[in-house]
Amino acid sequence: MREIQFREALREAMNEEMRRDENVFLMGEEVAEYNGAYKVSLGMLDEFGPKRVLDTPIAELGFCGIGIGASMNELRPIVELMTFNFSLVAIDQIINSAAKMKSMSGGQYNCPIVFRGPTGNAGMLSSQHSQNFDSWFANTPGLKVVVPSNPADAKGLLKSAIRDNDPVIFMESEVMYGDKGEVPEGEYLIPLGVADVVKEGTDVTIVSYGKFVKIAKEAVAQLTKEGINAELIDLRTIRPLDYETIVNSVKKTNRLVILEEAWPIAAMSSEISYHVSKYAFDYLDAPVHRVNCKDVPLPYAPTLIDAALPNVEKLITEVKAVLYK
Repeated sequence: MREIQFREALREAMNEEMRRDENVFLMGEEVAEYNGAYKVSLGMLDEFGPKRVLDTPIAELGFCGIGIGASMNELRPIVELMTFNFSLVAIDQIINSAAKMKSMSGGQYNCPIVFRGPTGNAGMLSSQHSQNFDSWFANTPGLKVVVPSNPADAKGLLKSAIRDNDPVIFMESEVMYGDKGEVPEGEYLIPLGVADVVKEGTDVTIVSYGKFVKIAKEAVAQLTKEGINAELIDLRTIRPLDYETIVNSVKKTNRLVILEEAWPIAAMSSEISYHVSKYAFDYLDAPVHRVNCKDVPLPYAPTLIDAALPNVEKLITEVKAVLYK
């Protein structure tokens, strides 16, 4: 099977959907003439022209609002945010308009729009450009939230997101755009709300999503060398969340560790911990453990970034803790 970059997989998904449906278009800062800040939209202006690949001003509130209005009029916008840190400027439009439109209109208006772009830490970008808002958006009824971990999932999930009739938050990572992975040729979609059991195991369940799945894979490989058989679940989508896959795994392994790039209070790991305690409590042989970011704005200095973020060693420590090793 061929290997392509994460950014190429995203581009393929958008190209295929724009060829399939003339109502799909891309808009955002630098997506056209500059081919995208991270070159995700490379060549798309040449193929689809300026009416379907639109450069916008540096005004997220404005162009997110325009996209929402277009989606209410039978178009299917893909709105690229240069980073989800800038989505805060447009959060009123996303939460008070896009997420609520179907409910407030009594089902008269759908809002088929995708807001996509990078999220989280990407190196020395300091506090205002290194944040994760996945749990913020996942807390909002009416939104769907997708966080892929590899190129194949990125393509299949983005195609599903573009075809979905609800607003979708599609979160990527600057440090993943160059990642290569096997991506099938031809048409395929991955349904939203279905987790992937990356590796089956018997001793402990590890749940993660997004770029931190790579950290989880490294930890699982090291644990395997030590005789610990961990099951790894990649959530792929955090709203809707695949509770069933998580609970069934915990019923088998009797232990759970959740890894995520998020602050600990009101994180996705909080929701997962609650759900497992409610529906799999009698199967647990240890408390649920979480590996989160430190509860501080992310620093600038590399040494402090390393201290604040989860890593392989921290995850292995928590896995061994639930195994009482």
